Amino acid sequence: MIPSARSFPRTLPDAADRPRELRAGAYVLVVLTAGAYLPSPLYPEYQRVFEFSDLTMTLIYATFALVSAPALVLFGQASDALGPRAVLRWSTLAAAAGSLCFALAVGPGWLLAGRALQGIALGAATGAAGALIARGSPGRGALLASTAFLAGTAAGPIAGGVLGRVDAGLLPYLVHLVLLWGAWRLVSALESAPGAGRWHLALPAIPGGMRVLFAASAVNGFLAWTVVGLFLSLIPSLLRADPAVTGLVVGSVLICSVLVQPLVRSLGPRRAQLRGLGALLVSLVLLAATAGTSVWVTCAMAVAAGVGHGLVYGGASAAVAERTPEERRGGITGALYLAFYLGSGCPAVIVGLLTSTWPLTTAVTWMAVATILLVPVAACSLFLAAGSVRMKVPESQGFPSAW
Repeated sequence: MIPSARSFPRTLPDAADRPRELRAGAYVLVVLTAGAYLPSPLYPEYQRVFEFSDLTMTLIYATFALVSAPALVLFGQASDALGPRAVLRWSTLAAAAGSLCFALAVGPGWLLAGRALQGIALGAATGAAGALIARGSPGRGALLASTAFLAGTAAGPIAGGVLGRVDAGLLPYLVHLVLLWGAWRLVSALESAPGAGRWHLALPAIPGGMRVLFAASAVNGFLAWTVVGLFLSLIPSLLRADPAVTGLVVGSVLICSVLVQPLVRSLGPRRAQLRGLGALLVSLVLLAATAGTSVWVTCAMAVAAGVGHGLVYGGASAAVAERTPEERRGGITGALYLAFYLGSGCPAVIVGLLTSTWPLTTAVTWMAVATILLVPVAACSLFLAAGSVRMKVPESQGFPSAW
């Protein structure tokens, strides 16, 4: 059952309240995503200290995606029914518990618990924060939300690598807890938006007029996050470099992604995604050829992957945001991010299973080749969406009029 249209007020927030909503929503997305990817460059050190296998390490990373996926479905509509403030407060508490698990970890079980709590936190907050940011301005709001999400994802591994050189087991998570305290204060200062007051656990219903567009955006977003997932979960293990160097290499993917986000507005969602697919293809070919064992080639892959990811992910998010009814924004945003999260987590699980038979470099090569085959599928889905929807984007939202 879909929450009633009363889930979000039809009127725009007061001028004085709107900047606070934007700051709170963006800040929570940045801090929660940063916390989720904070441990990425530290996994090799955890593996050395706790002496667990490559399969266990990839499962620890993938636990986040495997838990956040159902959290997106279960909690995506909660903000539509209860208002974003309540959902974001609980998400902040879950994220704090996840960081405490990493700070107190004495074995891989603690790491698994921390990843699960981080997945619940970000999965629950994604729809609420995205809806809060996009309220009243879906086009620009979608770009701001995706940029905030990427900024946190980039900051996480960089901060983890730099702070990890001082104290890998404690300092990164203490800093994160301080930032979460700031998020709690910002969210608590928001006015409690009136919701429907009834939250039913149900899959979000996609309106019939946007289903093909939604499916195309989900496919392309899945592919973009699959490429990023390969970098975030596996490149640290393949490079075996200093944590700070690894963090910078991995973080550069998301930095490049953030930098190209403004191009989505000038290109339009469909053209941005098509050009991004070309960059992703270049990155995947390089990965299949080298398996991420060369630092310099990996840096080139990171740039190509970041540019491609920014255009594809930003374009997919903007395309869906422009067609989403205001009263369903939390649920539909959560459903779209379900595809993104599955894309970021599946590579780690698949490669981890392959390592039981083949070396890690071979498993990564096969995964890269399989992902290359998805590129033409994703491109075809964009043309199908254009033919069935012919989406018109208002000039006032900052996009070209033709999708």
